[in-house]
Amino acid sequence: MDIVYFREYCLSKKGATEDTPFDANTLCFKVVGKIFAIIDIELFESVNLKCEPEYAIALREQFSDIVPGYHMSKKHWNTVFFNKSVSDKKILELVDHSYELVVKSLPKKLQQELFNL
Repeated sequence: MDIVYFREYCLSKKGATEDTPFDANTLCFKVVGKIFAIIDIELFESVNLKCEPEYAIALREQFSDIVPGYHMSKKHWNTVFFNKSVSDKKILELVDHSYELVVKSLPKKLQQELFNL
């Protein structure tokens, strides 16, 4: 997977935006201001994705290239390395999972507004 495809996939999500709130190399994908994916633009080695805690543990046990989230809550975030043991298809599924978790955590009113855009 390359950064262009990954970026386009994240931005194809309903209401998704991007910005660099931390520094020029750290690109965050957000929905209603809440982060669902973080990548390093320069290196593009891995992505931090939100994950349901029990699923996060199961993924770490199954894949050596999924580890606790770098600089994130280790309970709710995983770092997933690109072009290694995790298929592109699986990474995109995990992006979907992260996006859905963030959307579900939004107040109902914001969820309705998001999907009525």
